[in-house]
Amino acid sequence: MTPTAAPSRRLDVAAIRRDFPILERKIHGKPLAYLDNTATTQKPASVLKALDDFYRLHNANPHRGVYLLGEEATAAYEQARETVARFVNARSARDVVFTRGTTESVNLVASAWGRANVARGDVIVSTEMEHHSNLVPWQLLAEEKGANLRHIPVDGQGRLDLTNLDALLDGPVKIVSFTWVSNALGTLNPVAELTRRAHAAGALVFVDAAQAVPHMPVDFQATGADFLAFSGHKMLGPTGIGALVSKREHLEAMPPYQGGGEMIREVTLLRSTWADPPAKFEAGTTNFADAVGLAAAIDYLTPLGMDAVHAHGRELACQAIRLLQAIPGVTVHGPPVTEDRGGVVSFTVDDIHAHDVAGVLDREGIAVRAGHHCAMPLHARLGVPATARASFAVYNESSEIERLAAGILKVKAVFHR
Repeated sequence: MTPTAAPSRRLDVAAIRRDFPILERKIHGKPLAYLDNTATTQKPASVLKALDDFYRLHNANPHRGVYLLGEEATAAYEQARETVARFVNARSARDVVFTRGTTESVNLVASAWGRANVARGDVIVSTEMEHHSNLVPWQLLAEEKGANLRHIPVDGQGRLDLTNLDALLDGPVKIVSFTWVSNALGTLNPVAELTRRAHAAGALVFVDAAQAVPHMPVDFQATGADFLAFSGHKMLGPTGIGALVSKREHLEAMPPYQGGGEMIREVTLLRSTWADPPAKFEAGTTNFADAVGLAAAIDYLTPLGMDAVHAHGRELACQAIRLLQAIPGVTVHGPPVTEDRGGVVSFTVDDIHAHDVAGVLDREGIAVRAGHHCAMPLHARLGVPATARASFAVYNESSEIERLAAGILKVKAVFHR
């Protein structure tokens, strides 16, 4: 089946591209086609300016400075939290914990919530398509507590196979943790159904939304999930900043993840008491400047319309699938229908390693990712050691997909002489 997608509202990509200075670069003498947005995204001038302005004009440690700069830094940091809460429809800004990103958010919950709530013989459920960051923390917890791990399998088209989900959810299941959008295949998972069925089994739900929040409308309250996490650098923002969004009752019940700094209420030599969330989970000096940068990224994305952003990614994925599937020897992995996937297309070329594919494409000015994309179990399930991955953002355009397809023909010419 040839996928099609028709967005109801189109982005003005030409205007968007002018906002990203790095896109003016030439790579090996050719215009940069940056197609590695699942790994990290480029930054618009407004985000760069927000960071520069903060450091030039407002830099101070928030919350404790009783002077103007300190008050300005505190206001900017807490306004950034409000911006995040509105963007994902958290119930309150107090339900947003700033972290270094999705990986730290998973580790925070696995450590703080998991150590307090998971015991020997309990069950943790995840999926075969997870990023390592949503596998390894649960493995560490299971090993420490003597808990059992179960995984929802992936079918031959890269979708979750829910046939035996009831059996996987049977017994003392404490939490179900899964990705909203696969970083390796672009598969969109049925968040509402998985959450409903997990809750019916008495389990909490953690959603890895690292590839969802940047590319589509996300309503935390509508998902019903208990926890949701994402990363700023994957949504036009700075590195080293992200957020954990949670139902309030979990943050109140969980013990701290780390100690020191703003997370305390009172400290004596023998014991301490904790600040209210979210401060309880933001130990040490927070990454306040990059929180401001994250808010600036959200301010850039919001007027574009996240429905339009999502439609744009689907349209580019649709074009990429169509062009790549037309090349003999190229296999596109993942769901064949774009309604089931985001703007991520992973592929292999017969008898050519993904790293070699990426190397030749780089000489053409095209940046794609090659490897297992921190999803080794998924690649084992697919039966391939590595794939090449093209992933799209708001500044990518149709001509870059055409260049990608032409680049694959050059790859084949180089290795199949």
